[in-house]
Amino acid sequence: MSRREAERGGRRAEALAAWWLRLKMWTILAQRVRTPRGEIDLIARRGTVLAFVEVKARASAADADLSLDDYRLRRVAAAAEALAPRYARPGDTLRIDAIFIVPGRWPRHVENIWRG
Repeated sequence: MSRREAERGGRRAEALAAWWLRLKMWTILAQRVRTPRGEIDLIARRGTVLAFVEVKARASAADADLSLDDYRLRRVAAAAEALAPRYARPGDTLRIDAIFIVPGRWPRHVENIWRG
């Protein structure tokens, strides 16, 4: 798969994840936010919960489960820490979530995946 095809697939997965979160009454505040420390795919809010969401699209559920290792989660956490002052309100609960996109299945939303 070329870099361009992978990029297109990633954008489709992020759009599907954003749609899924909206169905669950989340508001999407931002998409693909880059920082020097890393990138956040989606920033979403529901009530006082602010979620920094990593989206992973893979061909199988097993591949999806293996796609978020500790290194990648640390980068997401570092980017979230850099972005929190911009998006968080006093009293918010901040967390890092993941949404796994696998063909033929509903998106799987894993809440609070990073407990570092």
